[in-house]
Amino acid sequence: MRNPQILLASRPAGEPTPDNFRLVETETPPLADGQVLVRHHYLSLDPYMRGRMNEGRSYAQPQPLGEVMIGGTVGEVVESRHPGFAPGDHVVGMGGWQQYSVVDAAQPGLLRKVDTRTIPLSAYLGAVGMPGATAWVGLTQIIAPKAGETVVVSAASGAVGGAVGQLAKARGCRVVGIAGGPEKCGYVTGELGFDACIDHKANGDLKSMLKALKETCPDGIDGYFENVGGVILDAVMLRMNAFGRIAMCGMIAGYNGEPIPMANPSLILVSRLKVQGFIVSEHMNLWPEALKELGGLVASGRLKYRETVAEGLASAPEAFIGLLKGRNFGKQLVKLV
Repeated sequence: MRNPQILLASRPAGEPTPDNFRLVETETPPLADGQVLVRHHYLSLDPYMRGRMNEGRSYAQPQPLGEVMIGGTVGEVVESRHPGFAPGDHVVGMGGWQQYSVVDAAQPGLLRKVDTRTIPLSAYLGAVGMPGATAWVGLTQIIAPKAGETVVVSAASGAVGGAVGQLAKARGCRVVGIAGGPEKCGYVTGELGFDACIDHKANGDLKSMLKALKETCPDGIDGYFENVGGVILDAVMLRMNAFGRIAMCGMIAGYNGEPIPMANPSLILVSRLKVQGFIVSEHMNLWPEALKELGGLVASGRLKYRETVAEGLASAPEAFIGLLKGRNFGKQLVKLV
């Protein structure tokens, strides 16, 4: 079958541009024993992809030039030479920026069957997928909040941040979000149920962000889920209570190579903070427990989420660039069928 694909054509210097990507078309190869042909319905776009586009050392191998861009996908099996998969099965995997993928289904973890009767297929790339699991692992394993504690979440309207706040609310916490603009902040408090939300666009410097945190977190901050870095991290650290916990998930303020210094690292010592970075793919043993809770919450309507959907594979580069600038609302997807 004809298979449109988007390759990484060149490595970005600073912000990515459409010229860093190339759209090509190939034919899907015939299947070997144990292989499955998947037609992708949705492609996930995520901030981690920006780090993979760089040559340098990171927590994962760089995306090779001239190869299909990495990315999570959901779709359906159209042809199978593996006994565990049949045409029509809905599956989630890492098919990349392309319409079809050939998957060696015998390799554990590459392809997972999902039930779409109570959970929409697209949710397996967001609330009941990698972003949801990221939220669950960072919150439960690093922040480990107790009822009554205050948890702050940056990028609170995004796929990860929105889930963090709702999971923390379910555990009896006071939850304060940080998001960009009044519309996103209104969604965070109105629809996601956070106790308060700070607009970082209206509080762009350390002094005003700190003032907003003092107003919304009168008892200080016990846990912080970090997605951005920069001024926001500096302000939060000044409000952290003794023995506070910070889950370092992302540092989007520095994804295009900008320096992201920390203004007061001595606060880690003074406030006896736990600051821990984590990568969700290194905690696969926890995914079943995480996805069970997340799936139950989504199926029952208790976990809310929003999706921004770009149409067609060719729209993926512009949608990805927009994601890094915060133009999306909630989970950014590309609809491929």
